[in-house]
Amino acid sequence: MATYKPARLFVSEAQLSFQPVIEKAPPLPVINFASVGQVAPKLLTHSGSSLPVADTIVITWADAEWAAMQHVFCAGHTTMPYSDRSESSWSGWTKYAKNLPANPPEDWDFWGEWRLVEIGGKTVMLWKSNTHLDFPGESQLTAMIKLLITEVKPKLILSIGTAGGAKTEDHVGTVRAVSAGTLYEADASPSAWPDYKNAWTANDTVLNNPAFGGLLFAIPTTMSDLDSLVTQFNKQYKTTYTLKDLDPDGLNQGDASAKIFDQTGGGTALLTTPTFVVGTTDGAYQKFAAIEMDDAIIAETCNAPGVQFGFVRNISDPVQSAALPAEMQGNWGSTIYDTYGFFTSYNGALAAWAMLAGEA
Repeated sequence: MATYKPARLFVSEAQLSFQPVIEKAPPLPVINFASVGQVAPKLLTHSGSSLPVADTIVITWADAEWAAMQHVFCAGHTTMPYSDRSESSWSGWTKYAKNLPANPPEDWDFWGEWRLVEIGGKTVMLWKSNTHLDFPGESQLTAMIKLLITEVKPKLILSIGTAGGAKTEDHVGTVRAVSAGTLYEADASPSAWPDYKNAWTANDTVLNNPAFGGLLFAIPTTMSDLDSLVTQFNKQYKTTYTLKDLDPDGLNQGDASAKIFDQTGGGTALLTTPTFVVGTTDGAYQKFAAIEMDDAIIAETCNAPGVQFGFVRNISDPVQSAALPAEMQGNWGSTIYDTYGFFTSYNGALAAWAMLAGEA
């Protein structure tokens, strides 16, 4: 099965075959948890074939996001090489395939993979989802969240990972956390799109520690690498764009220090899209925190049983030039996502860990 790409990007055969390369990509760093007065998450074991009970479930989605989760929550004592961004399995994780619906789609035969850690005395289930809104579909994604709520009995579900930019000021690597999601509906007016929100508010004690910025990782974008990506892009797609054409506002250049915005507990929502939707420089989706492809379904499903939810999303592909054709917007966004999503996901996972550690 092909590596999962978010469906907000137009996934063509050319995208699937394109493997952009940058020179001398650094590893993810060792994490000095003690610098912010904390200890590393403690790895827990569990016997038996059923899912264990946990206080919180943290869900992530694509392989690069999973690698970053593995590093932050399970293996921060050592560096992680850039090549690990495409790993499709990690030691210590367990596949879960019980209670699948009858006649599941081809190439979908398990819900996800999990492992347990302890953070601040609370049990946290890490979940790498194999179930998405675009595949196998909304009904299966809803069923997975219901199953997790029933069996794991969490008080909180956090979804973390990459997202497309919606705000024209957000550089690659910006992290935005919210506790609300809006579901895009192509046949409805935006004013009629359903909103799902809750009162969960992150604890920023660790995030606000003066030393926390030292744990963040500056997204290693350089002009030479971006110029190289443009050359590779033009060769792949038989185009003649310049970097200014593809990135008119310089948003693909990471900030010197990653920006983290905690907007939980308020009305700001991210936008969940089941079809190809990209934020552009015309600001059409500026009111949303980010654009991604699962979270509003989680919010809708959690609202019924009263489980709290939050979303910690990193901008892996900032807003695209409105002057580009829609297909090229998706192609360039996918190029940046494939190249830098590993790094942007690290800061997102670290922010999520800090929020959980702050609750201890």
